Amino acid sequence: MDERFIEHPLDDGRIAIHDPAIVEDHGTYYIFGTHRRCARSTDLVHWERFENNLTRDPYGVLAGIWEAWPKQPENPDLLGNTWAPDVIWNPTMGKWCMYLSVNGHEFRSVIALLTADRLDGDWTYAGPVVYSGFSPENVERTDVPRVLADAPSEARDLTRYRSLKDTRINAIDAAPIRCEHGELWMSVGSWFGGIWMFRLDPATGLRDYTARYPLVHDASDPYYGVKIAGGYWNSGEGSYFVRRDGWWYLFMAYGWLGRTGGYQIRLFRSRHLLGPYVDQNGNPAIANGEIPDNHEKDTGIRLTSSVMWEGGPDRDATVEVSQGHNSVLTRGADGRLFLVYHTRFLDRPHGADDEDYETHIRELLPTADGWLAAAPYEYRGADAVPPRLDAADPADAGAHPASLAGTYDLVRHDPHTFFDGRRDDDGSWHGVNVPERIELHADGRVTSGGVVDFFDTPEANLPRATDGPVSRGSWRLTGATPAGVRCCASDMEIVIDGVSHTGVFAVLPRETDGSPTLTFSAIGGNRAIWGARR
Repeated sequence: MDERFIEHPLDDGRIAIHDPAIVEDHGTYYIFGTHRRCARSTDLVHWERFENNLTRDPYGVLAGIWEAWPKQPENPDLLGNTWAPDVIWNPTMGKWCMYLSVNGHEFRSVIALLTADRLDGDWTYAGPVVYSGFSPENVERTDVPRVLADAPSEARDLTRYRSLKDTRINAIDAAPIRCEHGELWMSVGSWFGGIWMFRLDPATGLRDYTARYPLVHDASDPYYGVKIAGGYWNSGEGSYFVRRDGWWYLFMAYGWLGRTGGYQIRLFRSRHLLGPYVDQNGNPAIANGEIPDNHEKDTGIRLTSSVMWEGGPDRDATVEVSQGHNSVLTRGADGRLFLVYHTRFLDRPHGADDEDYETHIRELLPTADGWLAAAPYEYRGADAVPPRLDAADPADAGAHPASLAGTYDLVRHDPHTFFDGRRDDDGSWHGVNVPERIELHADGRVTSGGVVDFFDTPEANLPRATDGPVSRGSWRLTGATPAGVRCCASDMEIVIDGVSHTGVFAVLPRETDGSPTLTFSAIGGNRAIWGARR
């Protein structure tokens, strides 16, 4: 059997869905992904696979568009070429709309629209939405001539669509989104040519052919719409958008999806759906030139990484590597956000290519300065809750830090490294982040280590010993009134080695044993960090 379709042995309730797109309907959650895999759950923890006509008879649904465009001698089988769907409710149509990539050789792909009355029901083919991989010889088989019919002559020149560093994209990874004003838009694209977004017609769910986009290099294209991110052959795919507290957040996957490919989730934000999107340091999501190995550079906040620590994952078989192509659930009952992604593992060899993967979920925790930090532990049914203030007098502000002080494991999500299968000189896995020990003191200090000797007067060559551990920075709770009263003990700031981070304290169950553990997640200097009290 083709390795792409093997369901490796999984724990109860686990699922293996690649490029997972999550959607909720009346308290039931559904995930749809590549190769027509789908599953449902009522608690975001225990999932069951189910079938529909796409899983039972994909040719019966997609044969027409498959034959019309993507099918070629180099990829004669539809089964391995249905990629990365996303699903959205269209109230105008009164239908669920699935935007599915039907993939072809040399990027000759198309995003197709399918509709359904129920998320666990069958799907009906509605039509093509956007094409890629066209040339002057075959462009008449697409809707490109219709879209460019009224464009200026320079815009009708198809040369730019042949350049992988310009506007030659692959029509995959559709992400439909409704803006705050009710308009329906969709992003599309991956790697090389970047991520683009154009408007949909709510009456049909297809492209809005009345919308026009100017030809502006690195900003707008008459066919693909507005440029959102990437370009110049830099990695970046699987775009996803979510709105929270006046911000639009853009999630993207950098790197390559293989086990040692460094796949990772990067985060940007904007006040407007169409951008411009920037990271915490103001770096734009749109590339302005080639950035070799951009998945090892500082653009975008890397939300997660490969981590091995006491609370879990704590062994090779469970360490997540190559995490990416996420979606985000805004839970209807309470508005909490959950990051849904697929991951491979450091050492879980079920197949010859060692590419076993699973779908994982983490809660996203909004920070006081408007970023979204990922929870340190995988979601297993317990929401992140503020820590209790175990003080004799809860109104005593001085008691709050004492309740949160202690020894913590600190993990940094280094954007410059990733698991690549190699070991470092000390025998540890390269790119797998391990914790360092820090101490949060009730008086607001952050220290690490014990008493050390050092020379601060080299001319005199006089050593001296510290009278305590090395100072690393400071921390504090935020949101206090002048009287010191706080509504909770969640929002926090921590300075580590001169870099200020804003984050959230939360009690979460550890992955290894379910023990409730005080944690923090924070973002600062364009870096994400996690902490867990020992």
